[in-house]
Amino acid sequence: MRKKATESNRVLLSLERALRLPASKLREAFLHSSYVNERPEEGESNERLEFLGDAVIELAISEHLFHAFPFHAEGDLTKIKSVVVSGPVLAERATALNLGAALLLGVGEEESGGRSRRSILADAFEALVGLIFREAGYERAARFVVDQLRAEVEKVERHQRMTDYKSLLQEEAQRRGLRPVYTLLQEEGADHQKVFTVRVEVAGLEGLGRGRRVKEAEQAAAKQVYFKLEGARSEQANRRDD
Repeated sequence: MRKKATESNRVLLSLERALRLPASKLREAFLHSSYVNERPEEGESNERLEFLGDAVIELAISEHLFHAFPFHAEGDLTKIKSVVVSGPVLAERATALNLGAALLLGVGEEESGGRSRRSILADAFEALVGLIFREAGYERAARFVVDQLRAEVEKVERHQRMTDYKSLLQEEAQRRGLRPVYTLLQEEGADHQKVFTVRVEVAGLEGLGRGRRVKEAEQAAAKQVYFKLEGARSEQANRRDD
């Protein structure tokens, strides 16, 4: 028990130095309901801070995505955000910060492995963000959130870009002051197994794509034109070098 208390203090002191907030305040973010139920004199559990932190994380990441990716459509930003603010990702960040060691748990929760349970770790991360917001304001809390989750944002966005040729083509076209135009050319087959053919045109180029859904056909068509534009840009760069 003494070893756990020592590790908890070490984590709190580390957070105190990093966040410039007193350890006595930071401790509130780690008061699990199971602990408070056994020791009501300790005060309120971290559940209200968790509620507050959840809202701050959503806003901070939404704001960051809005400014970091000006060419991404709303749907693309929503997909990135849904992964980045998910429980497993927040639990990973909590683990990286060793927040599990700072948790104050009831006896039963401690014995059942609550200190390493993902849901509890994610809640602790949210509660910590809520506490930073309460004590230091939105700007400090948002900076902490973005610093902690920026690498995950970039990883998810890279993965999305590798498969989302519509967004890539949109960005490339916008750099040239142009806009891709998609046209549904044909629907074939029965209702339950239709095949769609789509044409996209931009910069005097066109691509044709087929798919079981319109969006799938649009992606296939966009992929063709994107690589044509990329090839044209490479040729121009080579001519300049020569």
